[in-house]
Amino acid sequence: MFHAHFIITNQPSKNDFLVQANSLVNLYAKCGQLSTARRLFDNMPNRNVVSYSSLMAGYLHNGFSLEVLKLFKDMVLVDNISRNEYIFANVLNSCSYNRKVEEGRQCHGYVLKSGLLFHQYVKSAIIDMYCKCSAAEEAMLLLNSVPGYDVFSYNSMLNGLLEHGYLREGLEVAERLVGECVRWDNVTYLHIFGLCASLNNLKLGLEIHCRMLKSDVECDEFIRSAIINMYGKCGKVLNARKVFDGFQTRNVVIWTAIMAAYLQNRCFEEALKLLSDMEIQGISPNEFTFAVLLNSAAGLSALRHGNVLHARAIQSGYQDYVIVGNALITMYSKGGSIEAANKVFSRMICRDTITWNAMICGYSHHGLGKEALIVFQDMLTAENYPTYVTFVGVLSACGHVGLVQEGFYFLNQLMKQFGIEPGLEHYTCVVGLLSRAGLLDKAEKFMRSTPVKWDVVAWRTLLSACHVHRNFGFGRRIAEYVLKMDPNDVGTYTLLSNMYAKAKRWDGVVKVRKLMRERNIKKEPGVSWLDIRNTTHVFVAEDNKHPEISQINEKVRELLAKIMPLGYVPDVAALIHDMEDEQKEDCLSYHSEKLAIAYGLMKTPSEAPVYVYKNLRMCDDCHSAVKFISMLTNRVLIVRDANRFHCFRDGCCTCADYW
Repeated sequence: MFHAHFIITNQPSKNDFLVQANSLVNLYAKCGQLSTARRLFDNMPNRNVVSYSSLMAGYLHNGFSLEVLKLFKDMVLVDNISRNEYIFANVLNSCSYNRKVEEGRQCHGYVLKSGLLFHQYVKSAIIDMYCKCSAAEEAMLLLNSVPGYDVFSYNSMLNGLLEHGYLREGLEVAERLVGECVRWDNVTYLHIFGLCASLNNLKLGLEIHCRMLKSDVECDEFIRSAIINMYGKCGKVLNARKVFDGFQTRNVVIWTAIMAAYLQNRCFEEALKLLSDMEIQGISPNEFTFAVLLNSAAGLSALRHGNVLHARAIQSGYQDYVIVGNALITMYSKGGSIEAANKVFSRMICRDTITWNAMICGYSHHGLGKEALIVFQDMLTAENYPTYVTFVGVLSACGHVGLVQEGFYFLNQLMKQFGIEPGLEHYTCVVGLLSRAGLLDKAEKFMRSTPVKWDVVAWRTLLSACHVHRNFGFGRRIAEYVLKMDPNDVGTYTLLSNMYAKAKRWDGVVKVRKLMRERNIKKEPGVSWLDIRNTTHVFVAEDNKHPEISQINEKVRELLAKIMPLGYVPDVAALIHDMEDEQKEDCLSYHSEKLAIAYGLMKTPSEAPVYVYKNLRMCDDCHSAVKFISMLTNRVLIVRDANRFHCFRDGCCTCADYW
């Protein structure tokens, strides 16, 4: 109406017309009527800096930031109008949104020529642009060379550095900020707590927390969750809980933060228990809450809890969120149901890199190398770029299917093609790849020639291969080397003792056990467990505490008697030598995993898979027996031991007898 009135009234003076036209451009731009604003702008006989600034701000705030750059070029080349601080702020923000670092540098040059570099808006915009365009060095150079920054500039700097992983530079900015007389706001505290969490810098985190308590800054839910997250990532979960308990009001963000703190510190049960407390207070979980809880269930391999959480996520409408889908894939993979993980993966509408990595690593952990490599090829076809984690899963998959040449191609060529520097995990996978193929000499040569600081895990990978391939002389030499690195590594003593026993070198077995006693090294007792309905049943070797132990022992005897005609022969080689063979067989019969599987067969439906979890490596005899039991009962038996998942079906195991 005002625009129409402006048109039909007498023509004002030239200056009045420009002022009124600029006001109309600004009106239409702020009301989202950009086409009308642009039409009016294009029909203006004269334009000034306000005309351009109004239209630029409209484009920027309505998501058409590239149009700002086009307008800036017209402003310079067509109208030759002098630029002010608002123009530069709009143009630099446009470069930030579109990651146009070259255009941003050019605009920085115009700022220098215009003499506006010291203007607060402009300095903050340039820093924000460089940070968002991953040019941290240039942002730091500007911060160090131009004095007089306000809190908004520091916030932009910290946010950009944190977002792109420039933690060392972020620490420099934080230390500088602590020393300067700048009044911090909520955003400042939020970023610095996030920096402390990323750096695991508890000392700085405590100092910042103390400073915040002394200040008059209002502690909102975002700062509260940031404090809890900082303590959680610094390993101080009790501090995180104290902070949590000190809040009178808690929303879903706060509850999820404390659950995440427990998850980060491997307190999985505590995280899961918080769900009921949260709901008692009338707070409903969101997608992030479900992701944390599902990952906690994954940490426990608690498939039953995971199934309940999956059902709850569906009821709450969060099933199709990517973060929930990723957590479901991880939970089902670590819980032993790789088929369920694949179903979730196949149904996901959107996938990110974490989705692909979770599926690839899940297949690899289950020994399904071929399937993992197919998913990897699909990932490349979908133009999702692989990461460091992707190639850990891929190289592990190559080891499972014996693709030595392909593994080295991925390591030496494809990783370089994607700009990924190989790390210890990748090299350890290559050692496993060579070892599984029986190339023990090449594996050792690879370890000796590769300039990386090998850990005990890598050397024990080679030692396990010596055990599987029965190369006892080679294995003894590797074991001695590992024990020099870590005299307290229980796994190495166990493998060395088993190798001596298989070679019937009983003097060696006695020597290893004597050495363990002298060094006060105690082998962890073997424990197996499974969930039946709402109860977890735990078994140890020769268990006599379970209320149904008599029926369980009878079931074990029945199963072993029935698989003898199928070809099962008890493997007594690794047991101590001063026992009769009958005693040895009787001892083997009541290993914890046999008891757990027998109980699972007794208590679960005839077509249901049985999931058993074990804290140590599965012994050779139990592995052989369970293969025959799966054939006898026509059941799928899944055992997760300390090394990997074993999926027994029709007399075969997914590990192909290598673990």
